[in-house]
Amino acid sequence: MSNSSEANVKRILFLTGTRADFGKLKPLMTAVREDSEFECQLFVTGMHTLERYGRTVKEVRDSGFDNPYVYVNQILDEPMDLVLANTIHGLGRYVHDSPPDLIVVHGDRPEALAGAIVGSIRNIRTAHIEGGELSGTIDGLIRHSVSKLAHLHFVANEAAAQRLMRMGESRDSIFVIGSPDIDVMLSQSLPSLEMVRSRYEIEFDRYAIAIFHPVTTEVGAIARHANQFVDSLLESGENFVVIYPNNDSGTLEILGAYERLRNSPQFRILPSLRFEYFVSLLKNARFIVGNSSAGVREAPVFGVPSVDVGTRQKGRFAHQSIISVGNDSNEIVEGIKRVLTLGPVASTGYFGDGRSALKFMHALRSPEVWRRDVQKSFVDRE
Repeated sequence: MSNSSEANVKRILFLTGTRADFGKLKPLMTAVREDSEFECQLFVTGMHTLERYGRTVKEVRDSGFDNPYVYVNQILDEPMDLVLANTIHGLGRYVHDSPPDLIVVHGDRPEALAGAIVGSIRNIRTAHIEGGELSGTIDGLIRHSVSKLAHLHFVANEAAAQRLMRMGESRDSIFVIGSPDIDVMLSQSLPSLEMVRSRYEIEFDRYAIAIFHPVTTEVGAIARHANQFVDSLLESGENFVVIYPNNDSGTLEILGAYERLRNSPQFRILPSLRFEYFVSLLKNARFIVGNSSAGVREAPVFGVPSVDVGTRQKGRFAHQSIISVGNDSNEIVEGIKRVLTLGPVASTGYFGDGRSALKFMHALRSPEVWRRDVQKSFVDRE
């Protein structure tokens, strides 16, 4: 790591709040850490600090980032608005004492919004990874809010770039680099399936993955939808690796429904997986079912079929490998039957070519990036 006392070394602060965004940001973090022109700093918060989800701050340290700043931004099951407020408070204190040259946030979580708010108010350049995309429920509002606050945009594809321009963002603030997680997915150093099964005590050879997150705009129906989801998994007769939901409001209802799966040999329930291990597990899965973005983003990269349940991913990437169904258990079971008849499905390069970190660093080395005014202007277009 470089010495921040050198005047020409720029300090890049990455904010990570979940197992998922850490996996996506890690290729960029690693590239920054290994470049003598920059210093990589990490502000680790959110689900990383919670025991229920495996306290994944340990994963951050095990990945070679041995001096992250860890901030507990929530007590268990605290609502999203308080998580946002707490994160603004903690990050604001941190950058007051140790101001970075650039804050990097990812996606559509409250922690990302907190980072963009602090950066814009403090006149600290803020970069948003994977802006300009569509995501359902409150996530979509958060993602676009982050984009409007951010100064730099590192997007997955030209479609996202065009969407940001329609939102009034300047073309020269947008860099098409692909999704950083594709760097990991297409690498030659993924753990073998045997390593994954051994590490996480997964006993079956043939399996599918199930991930079901709360839909915060349907909070009154979450318990019913979760039980319908569990009904469908049981009825399908398939083996499943079930991964805990995120910590949005409604998580307890989903975890309560999962208790019905505990004593069945068909299911291995896990709070969390390291991203590389999850990728290897996904690559070798028969299919993925639920409402995780992994079903509409990562799965198509490998040509793994997915059953997308409910409204959470409505309007996102459509691919021949994705079958969308409602929340009724009968619909989900029928969707599972359909994906099992699809046969081989072509993979997609829609989200990148595995060179995101290279393109990200190329942009950071550009003097124009650092000359950009932190006072943003809305760009009107006809």
